Amino acid sequence: MARERYLRSIRLLAECYHAFEQISDAHVRTMGLTLAQFDIIATLGNTEGMSCKELGEKTLITKGTLTGVIDRLEAKGLVKRTTNPDDRRCMIVQLTEQGKAEFERVFVPHIQFCKQPFLNFEEQDFAALDRELAKLKSRLEAITGNVGT
Repeated sequence: MARERYLRSIRLLAECYHAFEQISDAHVRTMGLTLAQFDIIATLGNTEGMSCKELGEKTLITKGTLTGVIDRLEAKGLVKRTTNPDDRRCMIVQLTEQGKAEFERVFVPHIQFCKQPFLNFEEQDFAALDRELAKLKSRLEAITGNVGT
């Protein structure tokens, strides 16, 4: 059986993702955080907080992992859980003052660091990449039924 052409592209896409994740993870660790901790702090930065469900959707961290990471961030004094005034069954996770300072310390430097592989990209390069990835995402969502996620 001939090798399917799309497999080469999927492999390349996965290799790019993994390489970027390794670069990002190594840099975040130099700042004393795990990638999941950084993801939560970055997601909560400049917000009034959000439910665990929202946080899980925005960070793509699984629910089981999310709870442990929030626990560790709470133990470090970087986040706090409060009861949602609109629904007492729901907890809101917010950055503490210390967490806001941590966000300020790590967010912009990390974004600048991760930008390095893209420095030679022109606007048309980004536009072409975005167009093709959006097309693939749309086709995948049509199959999975997860439109809008």
